[in-house]
Amino acid sequence: MSAPLKDVLVVGLGAVGTIYSYILKRSGLARVTVVARSNYDAVRDHGMLIESGKYGIHPAWRPDRLFKSVAEAADRPYSYVVLTTKAVPEVMKTPSVLAALLSAPYTDKYTQPTYVLLQNGMGVERDLYTSIKGLAQGDPRIISTVVWIGTNLASKNKVVHNHFDRMTLGMYRHGDHLTTSNTDGEQAILSDFGSMLEPEGARTDVTIVPEIQRYKFAKTFWNIAFSSFSTLTNSPVTSLFRPPPNAAEGQSYAPYVAPVTERLVREEVLPVLQSILEEMVALGRAMGFPDEESGLPSSLAEKTISSTAALHRDPEHNTLPSMLLDARNATPIEVEVIFGEVVRMAREKNVPVPRIETLYALLTVIQNQILGGFKTPMNA
Repeated sequence: MSAPLKDVLVVGLGAVGTIYSYILKRSGLARVTVVARSNYDAVRDHGMLIESGKYGIHPAWRPDRLFKSVAEAADRPYSYVVLTTKAVPEVMKTPSVLAALLSAPYTDKYTQPTYVLLQNGMGVERDLYTSIKGLAQGDPRIISTVVWIGTNLASKNKVVHNHFDRMTLGMYRHGDHLTTSNTDGEQAILSDFGSMLEPEGARTDVTIVPEIQRYKFAKTFWNIAFSSFSTLTNSPVTSLFRPPPNAAEGQSYAPYVAPVTERLVREEVLPVLQSILEEMVALGRAMGFPDEESGLPSSLAEKTISSTAALHRDPEHNTLPSMLLDARNATPIEVEVIFGEVVRMAREKNVPVPRIETLYALLTVIQNQILGGFKTPMNA
């Protein structure tokens, strides 16, 4: 006899939320409820068009239940609540997004679920942990993640996904990033949720780790360097690495590294990226992450650039950094939880990060213009 379905609530039906809602439902282990705040009407009326090189084409995919707000979805207990919205605390903190689950009457009727945060940045768990702790219903259970995925929201109800998605899972331990072993209870929670992401056939790549913050810190490497450069220059990462198309072979794509400035990109731009990432290595050392594969290897700065170059030389690569897409759409960017948090951590540890501070300042100007309503969506 099969086990009963677990109720899972996914908050946010953007590109990431759609793909992982699809995976969860496809597992046959979860009853998936989704809150689609900005695209509810389009998905309700037409479903979500998923075009995935890995999972196939689904013209009108729908979750088991669809709501417009968390309050409407707060009608039952959930085993897991998966938050896929962007972390922009300047606009709304996580406890405000999930307020209906963190207050009466929900807290009077149901125990708190395990929360799973599919969000970029550092410190994104802190506010939620404090709010749950204040309920006096036991220790908060929060799974933090690192998500690597090639997907973009092409319209309100269309998601384009390539062949790539990978997730690292670990328990959040408030104020502790040095414990490197899971308790039996923590391992059971992580294994249970991870099992729902690995259905038969095409599956996401799931890794369970004993300490998640060092992996989140390593993911922040990429965003610190490449999300910033793409957003500030309004250019895809392919503009730094992809060679010109070969017309003789029928290739046609843009952008690419123009031959006239190839030397300057190689000799002036890439070394700056390397220096930015070396600042991150120095900060990681001050935080106590060891120089080893399970910690923070010194080679990570160079490896981040080389692996990014290999991926973005591909003529077929067309996925854009989410921060660049947000800036183009004049929607808030994740500047505080990525750049602001790194700068504050560096100041606390007395580690100089002048290049990252400059990126933070410049991106804050963009955020200011977006939040002030002074930027409009662009077509390119």
